[in-house]
Amino acid sequence: MDLCNISVIRSLMADAGINFRKDYGQNFLTNRIIPEDIAEGCTDESDSLIIEIGPGIGCLTAELASRYKHVVAIEIDKGLIPILDKTLAEFGNVTVINEDVMKVDLKELVDKYSCGMPVSVCANLPYYITTPILMYLLESGVKFSSITVMVQNEVASRLIAAPGKSDYGAITAVLGFFGEARRLFKVSAGCFIPAPKVDSAVVRIDLFKTPKYTPKDEKLFRSLIKAAFEMRRKTLLNALSAKLSLDKEKIREAITSLGFDENIRGERLSTEDFVNLSDVLSQ
Repeated sequence: MDLCNISVIRSLMADAGINFRKDYGQNFLTNRIIPEDIAEGCTDESDSLIIEIGPGIGCLTAELASRYKHVVAIEIDKGLIPILDKTLAEFGNVTVINEDVMKVDLKELVDKYSCGMPVSVCANLPYYITTPILMYLLESGVKFSSITVMVQNEVASRLIAAPGKSDYGAITAVLGFFGEARRLFKVSAGCFIPAPKVDSAVVRIDLFKTPKYTPKDEKLFRSLIKAAFEMRRKTLLNALSAKLSLDKEKIREAITSLGFDENIRGERLSTEDFVNLSDVLSQ
């Protein structure tokens, strides 16, 4: 069954008596090469547990199940479950869970299904909730090997941006704390039904096996990033002094002690720079 064939997609949904749900950001792939390439590139470890978020009718799920040890697919739309039961019937290594991923205890799920295997995430994320899901995964405490996501192309540019670039933002700096992101390939809007208004891109995040950065005060580190980018048009000094309960002169001394001009903007600091700044201020 070609799960990327438009006629097949429409037939499966008609038989189940359901339509595409805009509130869940449902856009199903119609180019079979895309799920093949996503599955192939999501991890280098074939003996893996893959957690898939939003399997839809299962086109990517089938490709993952063909390559990896076990797939746990988390689908929020209960109307798609009967379709998945049908389209994935041939695979004995797939578990479908009808749940909102933001309410799933990921540590508990991984403990139940990983059996010591490496664990990676693969997902076609709805545009409206991309950042919350990504942060939920990163902050879950699960030691994922990699997280591969298809997101809006603009978001992909933000995830991989370098300090000082216009796309660089708070999510970029925070992501750099957990791992390194790279764009795998772009996906045009015409590869979906219904077609979204913008193009997408697939990004793979390889998580650090051991922490690359260990700030003395992680809460302060996060607060610095949040403050810097909430007021990114201001200098870092003014943004931090306005948003945080810190003495302005102490902030100035901390910034200049790291070799930066006191008028530097936060968008020019790397993840490591924010860690160093938080360490100085924590003293």
